[in-house]
Amino acid sequence: MPQESPTFKEQLAITVPGARSGSKGAGSDPGPVRRPGSGAAIAPAGRAALPRAAGFWLVAGVLFLMLVASAAASPLYSVYQAQWRFSATTLTAVFAVYVLALLLTLLVFGSLSDYLGRRGVIAVALAAGAGACGLFLAAHGVGLLFAARALQGAAVGAATSAAGAALIDLQPGRSGRGPVVTSAAVLLGLAVGGLGTSALAQYAPAPTHLVWWLLLGASAAAAVAVLAVPETTPGRAGVLAALRPRVAVPRQARGTLAVALPCMIAAPALNGFYLSLGPSLAAQVLRSPDLLWGGLVIFLVAGTGAAATVAFRAVSPPSAMLAGCLALLAGAVMTLAAIETASAAAFLAGTAVAGAGVGTGFFAGAYRVLTALASPG
Repeated sequence: MPQESPTFKEQLAITVPGARSGSKGAGSDPGPVRRPGSGAAIAPAGRAALPRAAGFWLVAGVLFLMLVASAAASPLYSVYQAQWRFSATTLTAVFAVYVLALLLTLLVFGSLSDYLGRRGVIAVALAAGAGACGLFLAAHGVGLLFAARALQGAAVGAATSAAGAALIDLQPGRSGRGPVVTSAAVLLGLAVGGLGTSALAQYAPAPTHLVWWLLLGASAAAAVAVLAVPETTPGRAGVLAALRPRVAVPRQARGTLAVALPCMIAAPALNGFYLSLGPSLAAQVLRSPDLLWGGLVIFLVAGTGAAATVAFRAVSPPSAMLAGCLALLAGAVMTLAAIETASAAAFLAGTAVAGAGVGTGFFAGAYRVLTALASPG
C-alpha cells in the first residue's frame, strides 16, 4: 500500500489514536486510484486537475500567501495602538492570542487533512483567512482585533499542516524538496508581509484597510484556484477520533527530541519577539516614526531565515541545528545590547543574525530532524 506523507502534527511527534498516516479504516472507501510511490492521486473522471509540478508550486504559493497575511498585522500594531489607545500589555496579548489559536489548531486539527483530503482543508483555511481580513476591516476597537488574530491563527495552523503535507506528497520522487520549500514559503511570506504592509501603511492611502482588502481578494481567489490541485489523500473514516489529541513521543525518538527541543522553543520565541515588538523597538532605537523601519526588521529576521534555510539545506540537520542555536544566541545578545545602547546598526545586524539562526536552527535543523523521525516506514 502506498504510504502517505506525515502531517505537520506528526512532524512535531504529536500522535493521535487512529490517526496514523497511510492506514485505512476497515470498510472505508478506497478513494481514487493512487500511483504507487508517487504520493499523488489520479483525479476522478470529469474533474480537471493541474499537473503535479504545477500543483506543488500552487500549494507553496498558498502557504506563502497565508504567512504574508499573518505578518501583515505586525507593522500595523503601532497604528492601531495610536488610534485605540491600548497598552503594550494588550498588544502582547493580541499577539499571544494568534499563537495560542495556531498551536491549538495544530494540536486538535493537525491531522484533519489525512481524513478530509489536503485540498479541502487548504481551501477552508483560505476562506477562514479571508474572514480574518474581513474582521480587520470591520475593527473599530481592540475586541475585533483579538477576534481577527485568533481566526487568523487558526487559519494559518490549518493551512500549515495541510499544505506542508501536500508539498511532501507532491514533491518529485524522493527529492526532499517539500520540507525546504515549506520552510522557505513560511519565512518568505513573513518577510514580504512585514515589509509590504509597512510600505503600504506608510505611503499608501487607508493604512489600516488597503492591505486587508488586497489580502481578502487574494485569499478568495486562491481558495478557488486550490481546488485544481491534485488530491493526494482521499477521504477516509475516523475524523472524529482524530480530534482527540494525545501527546506521545515514541521511545526511540525521545533522545533526538530532547536534543531538538531547546531549538524548537527558542527559535519560534525569538521570531515571535521580533514580529510582535520589532516595529516598536525599531521606532525607539532608530528614532524614526517611519513604519518602513518596522517592516524592515521583520523582513531581516524572516528573510535571512529563508536564505539560511535554502543555503544550508545540504548540511546535516544536527550540524545545522547546532550552528543555528549559536547564531540565535549571538543575535539575541547583539539585539539586546543594541537596544540598551540605542545603536541602529547593531540592532539591524543583530536582527539579521538572529533570523539566520531561526532559519538554520529550526527549519534546516530541528524541523528536518523531526520530519525524518515522523516519516512513514
